[in-house]
Amino acid sequence: MKRFFKKVFKPFLTRKIWLRQISVAAIASATAWLVGDSLLKHGGVVAAIVCSLTIRISIHKSVREGFGQIIGTAIGAIIALITVNLFNFGFISIASTMLLCAVIARALRLDEVASINVPVTALIVMGPGISESTATSRLLSTLIGAAVGITFSYFSHPSTPAGRTIEQIGSIGRKSSKLLSDMSAGLRLDYTQQEAGKWLARGRMLIEMIPTIRSQADEAKSYAKWSPLAELDEAQLLALRATAMEHTVVQVRGIARALFDAAIEGDLPQDIRLEISDALRAASNAITSKIDSVNEQFQFVDVTIADDLRIQAKTLSNSLLEHNEKISHEQMLRCMTIASNIKIISDSLDESSPALGEIESEDN
Repeated sequence: MKRFFKKVFKPFLTRKIWLRQISVAAIASATAWLVGDSLLKHGGVVAAIVCSLTIRISIHKSVREGFGQIIGTAIGAIIALITVNLFNFGFISIASTMLLCAVIARALRLDEVASINVPVTALIVMGPGISESTATSRLLSTLIGAAVGITFSYFSHPSTPAGRTIEQIGSIGRKSSKLLSDMSAGLRLDYTQQEAGKWLARGRMLIEMIPTIRSQADEAKSYAKWSPLAELDEAQLLALRATAMEHTVVQVRGIARALFDAAIEGDLPQDIRLEISDALRAASNAITSKIDSVNEQFQFVDVTIADDLRIQAKTLSNSLLEHNEKISHEQMLRCMTIASNIKIISDSLDESSPALGEIESEDN
């Protein structure tokens, strides 16, 4: 029986943040229904639906999407009233409302979820029996639901957008470091193509995390632009470091790909493998040191981390050139690529690469 309960409740206990979010969403929707039904006749259902559509994992997203949804729904309701009066409730009125609300959501630059929520909420407002009085009542219910969703979103996540950005950077950084460490250990044991394939698969999974960390950094910047509780300079610094970690992850995946291709050819001498192993271990330690040597504002403590790794990359390059007769030209290119990847990682660690600070983002 104990094992049964452990199996049932373990998925919830290991997902505390997710459990917190769904609990807050449930309480918020119930509160919206209670407030909506108390203030408006039959207003609870619409308020609860809108609240569940609005509440997000952060107050920033909820505020932006909540107001966007209110504006979009208000315009949608006006469009609905016009189309219903012209064409009655039916095919044309629904199609035109959906089309125009989708355009409005796009103009408001809402994300994919909110872009769907706007026309859905507009359809709720323009439901059967629509008139000026019912449309007004449903609009007010929409306002109540969005307001409750925005209020409760403050409790949906325990940290700030900047704090979540730091968490994301630390998480992907530790996983990158672990992959480099495992590749270093594998090279010392004469790794196989099967092992290299697993490394490459892990590298690809790291790449799939990039949109999440990028989105989180963008949210931190957007939040800092309007909230007095956040510093814009800190958010911009975190965005830069999120980009630096993105570049690091790309290089780690590149190293995994080079080792996989080298394993296919399979003639990498042991002494070269050991030298590459030492360089990868140094890169792993450097990434770990950076993650561990920062304070809450993600500031550097040890400024020599990147310099030491540059020396290691240069040492590897020089050593490879001295052993160029031991391996084929193709294998030499792969090994030199690994040395280059490590050099780029060092530039990302201290953010000295022009690719980080001198490239304008799309929103500039």
